[in-house]
Parts: sequence; structure tokens; C-alpha cells
Amino acid sequence: MGRKFKVYTSCHFQPKLYSVSTPRNKKTWNQKIHYFSRYKNHTTMSAEKRYNWAILGCGKIAQKFSKDLQLLEKANLYACASRKLDKAKKFADKFGFEKAYGSYAEMVCDPEIDIVYIATPHTFHKTHTLLCLEQQKAVLCEKAFAINEKEVLQMIAASKKNQTFLMEAFWTRFIPTFQKVLEIIKSKELGDLKTVHSDFLFHAPYDSNSRLYNRELGGGSLLDIGIYPVFTALMTLGIPEKINAEAQLSPSKSDAYMTLSFEYPENKAAHLVSGFTCNSFNDSAFYFEKGSIRISRDMNKPILISKNGSQKTLQMNDGNGYGYHFEASHVMECLDKNLTESPLLPLSFSLNLIQLLDKIRKKTGIVYPNHDTAPFDS
Repeated sequence: MGRKFKVYTSCHFQPKLYSVSTPRNKKTWNQKIHYFSRYKNHTTMSAEKRYNWAILGCGKIAQKFSKDLQLLEKANLYACASRKLDKAKKFADKFGFEKAYGSYAEMVCDPEIDIVYIATPHTFHKTHTLLCLEQQKAVLCEKAFAINEKEVLQMIAASKKNQTFLMEAFWTRFIPTFQKVLEIIKSKELGDLKTVHSDFLFHAPYDSNSRLYNRELGGGSLLDIGIYPVFTALMTLGIPEKINAEAQLSPSKSDAYMTLSFEYPENKAAHLVSGFTCNSFNDSAFYFEKGSIRISRDMNKPILISKNGSQKTLQMNDGNGYGYHFEASHVMECLDKNLTESPLLPLSFSLNLIQLLDKIRKKTGIVYPNHDTAPFDS
């Protein structure tokens, strides 16, 4: 028999039931979802609340995130929304969501939704985050959090005003491999961290119609993938005293390639690269007084550790998914504790990050129309 889910066309209309086929490998999982969803607002035998997740924007990253949500017992795949109802219905069918909406505004009216994952392009993050927070829906918003500091400040203010959880979706912060690196840095077992090298590149030929190069959608390597190396430096070395930045701009004036050098007190430094011009190993290296660490951006790759001339590898279990289930699990843990922001990735960190990105863009002349004001005026 086909599975049925609800499709809403208005917050005030009665839902219609659409019958859709259920993928074979989802049968057992769907039975589990239907069983637990009846007890969403009650205490289960394990005293763990199940949370109704909603997906705002049904693109590629939302597909990966939804697949990872299926790994979490506490996550109920409840609703998804796209600007096109047919797309939302197909998405719901593919991943097992109970409801599909053809409007973001209509979806956030649903009182059963606990958490919204925002997966739209960067330029819409502020608008969609505010839409959710005003309805007091907890928000996990994809990086880049927004386009500039002004927008992030508005998002943080809305979170505080509505006393509603908000976090930037930086999945790398929560994977065991990166957590282990932070643990080693803190332990000082290799001495002080002195230098960070981090890059993220892949080859994507210029296409004026591609999101990667479209400034109207927040295109450019810095906000799309360069944010990862910048995040790595900020998380491990902190806010730099001096920023050196050079960018190669595409015909659309988005950055196709970016090189960064951060300078810190005590002769510490970070050297970062991002771009769409070529492929790379896409790893991060951390150089200490007594040794070094190298990690891959790929999941479940061993940590390479060198100390006093000897080398070893350390294998962490990053799970079977894409890595998004760790951040999703953390959000639910925060809500269990009635927190409105994460202690591991606080809003102050996201504010520091966007301020750093703004300074880089100012130095390289990257402007996003309809978002940037002075000092980004072209």
C-alpha cells in the first residue's frame, strides 16, 4: 500500500491526503516513525522527547541532511517545503516526511514543528531565519549564516526576542575527528599551536547561471567553501590581528579563487585557500612546537599525528552518514536542556566569523547587491 502524507496549501485550509509510494528500504523506518510520532509530546520509556523536524528548501544539501536525520532515533521527519509544491511532494516521498508544503510561510505556521533546518541559498538565510523565529521554531541555519554582520545581528536579536534556539549549521564542529583535534590542542601534548594550513578547492568551470558564481545567490568561493578554512583558523587560533587577502574574481565579480593569511601574536599564523579553479587534497594541517596534525575533509579518514620525529595514525568513528547527524543531534540535546543557543557553537562565534568574512570581502572588493551597504558600496 502507498504511504499517505499531508500537503498543505494554506495555514487555514484543511489538508488533503496524497497517497505516494514508500521506498522498500523505508518500511521498517516508517513504522517506527508512525509509532513514535503518536507520543511526540509525551515521555517515552527512555525519557527522550522526539522532535519534529522541518526542512526549508529542498535542494542538494537538504537531501544529504535529511538522509542523515534518518539515522537519529529522536528525529521525526515531519515536514518539508519548497517554492514548488510538486518538488516538496517528491522530496517528502523520497525521504519519508509526513507533510509537504508549497510555501515556506505556510509551513512555519504548523504548530507541530519543533525545529527547522534552513537550506536555501545564503542570500535568503536572514529572511527565512526571521520567518521561523517569529513563529518560535528552533532554527538550524546552513552556513554561511547570512551575507554580512548586519544580517547576523538581526537574526541573533530575533532569537533573543523570541527566546528561541538558533545555531549556524557548521557540521564539522561536531564530528569526532575535529573534536579530537580540539582536544589535542587544548591538552598541549604537542605544545602550543603555532600555524594552521587549511584549503578547500574543487574544479567548477565558470557558468554565469551557476549558483557558485551568482552574487544574487551569495555565490563565490569564500562564502561557499572558503568559510571552512576560515572557520578552522578561527576555532583553533582565534581572531587574527592582521588579515592579508587576495582574490581572483570571475566575470560576475564573485571570487573564483581566494588566498588568505592571518597573523596572530606570538608569531602564530594561518594560511588558507579556497576556490573553484582546481581540485585539492582539501585537508587541514596544524603545526605545534613538538609535532603536527593533519586531517582530511573527507569523513572517516585517519588523523595523522607526528611527535618528536615519530608518526602515528588515529582513527575516529565519524559515522556512516555525511556528518550532518552530529549537529542535528546536538541541536536536540540543546533543546532537551531548554537552551536558546549552543555552548559548543555559540552565536558569539558566528558573529565573530561573519565579521571576519566581512573584513576579507572589504579587502578583496567582493560585494553582494541588495545586501551590502558601506563599507561594501561598489
